[in-house]
Amino acid sequence: MYYQPKVNLSSGKITGSEALIRWIRPEWGIALPKTFIPVAEDCGLIVPIGRWVLREACMQAKRCQDMGLKPVSVAVNISAVEFRSKDFVAGVRTVLRETDLDACHLQLEITESSLMHNAESSTAILNELKEMGVLLAVDDFGTGYSSLNYLKQFPIDVLKIDRSFVQDIGAINGNNVIVTAVIAMGTSLKQRVVAEGIEQQVQLSFLLDQHCEEGQGYLFSHPLVADEFAVLLATGLPPR
Repeated sequence: MYYQPKVNLSSGKITGSEALIRWIRPEWGIALPKTFIPVAEDCGLIVPIGRWVLREACMQAKRCQDMGLKPVSVAVNISAVEFRSKDFVAGVRTVLRETDLDACHLQLEITESSLMHNAESSTAILNELKEMGVLLAVDDFGTGYSSLNYLKQFPIDVLKIDRSFVQDIGAINGNNVIVTAVIAMGTSLKQRVVAEGIEQQVQLSFLLDQHCEEGQGYLFSHPLVADEFAVLLATGLPPR
């Protein structure tokens, strides 16, 4: 497990983290999720893997709190297969109970396309999670085909702008207009907007000008193992 900090773009203070899984193999080195998650989905392993990630992330968040560090939320990506599994909501409830993490410190990120696959069913699942107190985010926003009507009805707390749009900021024929529109839409719906994949100062400057609240990316920090993230949370400085 690795953790990438999320920061308030105005203050630079850490507001949370995103839990990221890596597969470390001697012959390959570190394999990113795009290499093995599709295989895990195809062979049915994604649900137990997802449950492990959720439990590990919640345990680490609670561990940081027990160390006296500032309580921040941890975001966990949920695959479409996990989201539709019949015991998903019960599993989230069990993990929170067993790790003793307050639900308000867990953020579940579901992709836009997963939510829109069956919008009515998604609404019911999201409402159950919301009743628990869990924070909910639409991940990779802008890459799917959301109905604005459903987006308004979903009990969503956060919109995450897909990194492909952020990385095009400043480029000729870039996606500045799309990013501006997403930020404005999120603000009007009273949803927090988080920009992914911030790597350059020009991207940060544009997002600040558009009043984007939070972001994450290599400009602030690469993903860190748990102990390194704890150091960053304690000091505000990346470990040496």
